[in-house]
Amino acid sequence: MKTTVRKHNQRNTFMGYFFMSPAIIILSVFFILPILFAVFLSFTKAELLGDVSFTFKGIDNFTRMFDDERVMIALKNTAQYVIIVVPLQTFLALILASALNAKIKFKNVFRVLFFLPTVTSSAVLTLMFVWILNSQGLLNEFLQWVGLPTYNWLGDPAVALKGIMGMNIWSTAPTFMVVYLAALQDVPDSLYEAAEMDGATWLQKFWRITVPMLRPATTFVVIMGIVGTFQLFDQAYIFSNGSGGPNNSTLTVVLLVYQYAFKNLEMGYASALTLMLASVIMVATLLQRLVFKEEKLD
Repeated sequence: MKTTVRKHNQRNTFMGYFFMSPAIIILSVFFILPILFAVFLSFTKAELLGDVSFTFKGIDNFTRMFDDERVMIALKNTAQYVIIVVPLQTFLALILASALNAKIKFKNVFRVLFFLPTVTSSAVLTLMFVWILNSQGLLNEFLQWVGLPTYNWLGDPAVALKGIMGMNIWSTAPTFMVVYLAALQDVPDSLYEAAEMDGATWLQKFWRITVPMLRPATTFVVIMGIVGTFQLFDQAYIFSNGSGGPNNSTLTVVLLVYQYAFKNLEMGYASALTLMLASVIMVATLLQRLVFKEEKLD
């Protein structure tokens, strides 16, 4: 009897792994193996063109980061981008979701209009903003039309990164708006009705009921925002034509990885930078989880 049960369990286990094998193979080939290969490359000086060779360098690629001024600039720009964009896009998404959840006319029309930036290609949005902020672009044409002085927005290091921030907030907030809008459907109306009976204002209801009830959604939105903003690449690349300019003001860590990997062909050092970035994202995510501790249900 025990032998029969054991064979039956082994057969079920085999069939389970058999049906999972396509997913396991795909994850191994396109996810796990590239990660392991990147870790291997980070300890080597790799030549991947012509005569392929790998020279073991130990931790030289990692110690090199401390002497690389551009790494510090990229980290500073990326950190500034994350600190500004994540809170603003989260707040804007919450405000938009609350407005759409209210009883207003043409609610479905506003939902479509608010969500349009999200379904538009990131590259197209970036090109639109480059066209608007160009020295001969729409913004300067408008300023000139109203009699105000024009400005070289993209050429000013103090403004270039801010332009990318504004574009990213405008384009990504609608995505998180949908998350908040779905979470708002689960907030009981009885809570708001009880608050109204107690004489609570709309601001008190928002701060005392809506915000606490949306804490799980906020945790998700902030984590996804942190991961997404740390991986900023395409907007910075298009804005600066891949250089990270002007004066390295739009240089991000991912753009720096691209430059070392595909322009300088320093794959080992680029892989070390990717591991450093992954570590920074992991630490930032863990810190965020400590700040936004979710209440555990007994």
